[in-house]
Amino acid sequence: MKQDQPDKSVRTLRVGEQVRHILSEVLQRGDVHDATLDKHVVSITEVRMSPDLRHATVFVKPLLGRDEEAVLKALRTNTAYLQREVASRVQMKYAAKLKFLADESFDEGSHIDALLRAPKVARDLGGDGAE
Repeated sequence: MKQDQPDKSVRTLRVGEQVRHILSEVLQRGDVHDATLDKHVVSITEVRMSPDLRHATVFVKPLLGRDEEAVLKALRTNTAYLQREVASRVQMKYAAKLKFLADESFDEGSHIDALLRAPKVARDLGGDGAE
């Protein structure tokens, strides 16, 4: 049983990457007729598939993080169209249900970077030779 597990995780990663590429292409070409999405460059940073491949959590980030809530709302409004596009291009038994979430990893990275650059922390990390 345990030997099946790695194959499934590789498959979920592969399918997730396929879905990410398809969504990126659809958004880049402007196939979704939505005023909000037309005004923004949206990055699909990651797609996490459920083990049964029926659900996909799509992490997105608008360029420069602008109007994130408006972009998420537009994507959620157009979910049915995007699901049809994915289903027609990925050969799977079931069409995956898409769920759009903001990708917070960039914000977390920026926060950690800011913490490391704080004078108090930089002093401790700098090794100013006072040891």
